[in-house]
Amino acid sequence: MIDGGLEEGDRPAVLVSEEEGPDPADARLPGLCRWRLPPGAGVEAEFPPEATHVFIVTDGRRNPVDQLEAFRDWLAGNAAEVARVICVVDCRLAERNPKLFAWFEACIYFSDVVLLNRREGVPNKWIGDFREKFEGKYYPCLFDNVKAGRVGNPALVLAPVARRMSHVFDEQEWIADEDEEEEDQADEVEMKPEEDPYFERRNGGRRVREIPNITDFLTGPPA
Repeated sequence: MIDGGLEEGDRPAVLVSEEEGPDPADARLPGLCRWRLPPGAGVEAEFPPEATHVFIVTDGRRNPVDQLEAFRDWLAGNAAEVARVICVVDCRLAERNPKLFAWFEACIYFSDVVLLNRREGVPNKWIGDFREKFEGKYYPCLFDNVKAGRVGNPALVLAPVARRMSHVFDEQEWIADEDEEEEDQADEVEMKPEEDPYFERRNGGRRVREIPNITDFLTGPPA
């Protein structure tokens, strides 16, 4: 996508989790930097100052909702605008593990583009049914297939047009605090930022919408 989706003169950089081990493909990634997310803390990373486009690769073995919440705050602190959120679906993994659907559903909820990868050996009917579960609910995200490790139209995938269900990376919406409103209708209603359903927590700190731990469905060391 970097090779075919950007224009001449653009200066891309890639941020990868420090938990990802070294890979020969790293040599192809321009401006490669590492980010980390310590327990109970925010994202620790340096924003590449000369970059015009920064590709942030989340850690596929950690909770995507926790990472997106942390990156929302980090990006806001760096005055950065989110152009696209891209989800890559391992179709073989999803097809073998129906319980993982809630995990992929959470990722797709935040995504502008969904790339269906590793489709070899997966029935076409399953792929069609998977897409229909979202398209039938009028998800605005764009679905596309990965072929031989590439997408057909990189520029379309990277076009900075929001197509995601979530608004956490958009301008903050403010809503009336219902508790305050119920206490005294005569007083001025207090406003608070709108909470994304996936970010909402119970009193004990657990998420209202919990998703599976993907490491329970993976084998072998991180690749």
